Amino acid sequence: MKISIVMPTLNEEHTVKDVIDGCRPYADEIILVDGHSTYRTRQVAEAAGIKVILDNKKGKGEAIRHSIDFVTGDIIVFIDADGSHDPDDIPKVVEPILKGEADHVSASRLTGGSSELHGGFDEFFRLTGSSFITACINWRFKVKLSESQNGFRAIRKDVIKQLDLREDITTIEQEMIMKTLKKGFRMAEYPSHEHKRKMGYSKISVKKVWFRYVYTLVKYLFF
Repeated sequence: MKISIVMPTLNEEHTVKDVIDGCRPYADEIILVDGHSTYRTRQVAEAAGIKVILDNKKGKGEAIRHSIDFVTGDIIVFIDADGSHDPDDIPKVVEPILKGEADHVSASRLTGGSSELHGGFDEFFRLTGSSFITACINWRFKVKLSESQNGFRAIRKDVIKQLDLREDITTIEQEMIMKTLKKGFRMAEYPSHEHKRKMGYSKISVKKVWFRYVYTLVKYLFF
């Protein structure tokens, strides 16, 4: 099965080349979806010889949805371009799909460990909120996932096209899981360590988006 790797980015010029190089051994194609970066992210990616497309300036979720029309592979791997995910884990993330054991596999930093998700109030609230959302998903769909927010995941292209994804921001990760389970597809997890980003800063502000996470949770759990 052909593997396409998709990297949503926004101002990651310092790390994107290393991530691209790390992904090459495992990819049939690599697509960078850029959020109209103001720095040299696109130029660096183009110089590395990969396909670069622009999103519609609505957020990471929209970038992921937009990328689906450009992917030619049978399996899509989504990975962040900030260096927090380990490309060497890609074979393990896609393995359950290749073996016919799963349709959608999410990497888990709760079982794999995180060098970033601790140490401050913002991290505490992110972890607490994520754990609550995951517990609700487990209760509703009778599964035992450890987390629901990691952007590192693999999914069959024919499956993701059936999910009718709608979220424009990072809430798309929990939407993908809930819709996968709701439609009767198989979820799996693989423990993958989350590294501290090498440069830059997180684009997520918990204060600004917490309500959207709650709204999305209720919406896709029950409706």
